[in-house]
Amino acid sequence: MPADANLCAVTGANGFVGGCLSRRLQADGWRVIPWVRRPEPGTDAVPFRLGQDVDPALFKGVRALVHCAYDFGPLRWDDITAVNVLGSQKLLDAARQAGVETIVAISTLSAFTGCRSLYGQAKLQIEVHALAAGAFVIRPGLVYGNQSGGMFGRLAKQVRGSRVIPILWGGNQVQYLVHEDDLGNLLQGALGGGIPRGTGPISAAHAQGLELKDILARIASALGKQPAFVPLPWQFVWLALKSLELAHMPAGFRSDSLISMIYQNPHPAFERLNSLGFQCRPFQISPSMLGGTA
Repeated sequence: MPADANLCAVTGANGFVGGCLSRRLQADGWRVIPWVRRPEPGTDAVPFRLGQDVDPALFKGVRALVHCAYDFGPLRWDDITAVNVLGSQKLLDAARQAGVETIVAISTLSAFTGCRSLYGQAKLQIEVHALAAGAFVIRPGLVYGNQSGGMFGRLAKQVRGSRVIPILWGGNQVQYLVHEDDLGNLLQGALGGGIPRGTGPISAAHAQGLELKDILARIASALGKQPAFVPLPWQFVWLALKSLELAHMPAGFRSDSLISMIYQNPHPAFERLNSLGFQCRPFQISPSMLGGTA
């Protein structure tokens, strides 16, 4: 592979956000090399699992790295640190040693000083290693787009599958949303030189936050449904999810994700995003955007 080829490695390319960004990169002329746990036979995907050592030789010919991967399997903080934080450090160190020109680490709006979720705390530590490696750090809010998936897809699936929808009661449930195309624009700004090197973490979402109930109601309206919303104390739901986790029973939703939703950043700052000349559109959805599976 010639050194000047538009070759980009994307970790977690099989995930919702990684998939969105991979499609955007390909549309913009990049050749994407997925780094995933289980590569499809006959593809040029690279087998990759967070926490393992990374050979810098795997980055031969790679101009850019977009790090989206995060392993939600570990539940204890020590295991989360070993797999996700130290695993990301190994990846970033190998990329820097290999001379990868541009590195972009996809973090989360849930990563902020004082965050309570283990996910947000881990992402904060990953950001430290990413910035030390000279990477751009992007903190997207709740990502939605042309295909239903990720956390937004789970919300859509809940609305589609039930006439009665539990609404969490208590806590700060305001969510900030970002369309996949706007997130892709920001990524291309980092890869194409539109964002200065050394820029700190960039929060990416529309500045108008929405209550979780309002998001669910808008999804229901787009689907032509009129569900009944039933309030439940969030602590009750958290305890049920935690109990299932302790019993090693799949729940489809993690107790720590609930903490992220309840204790979202109350005052995310979007000044850096605006100063760079990027904007995120207000939240709007259509039935066609909700046709996929979560």
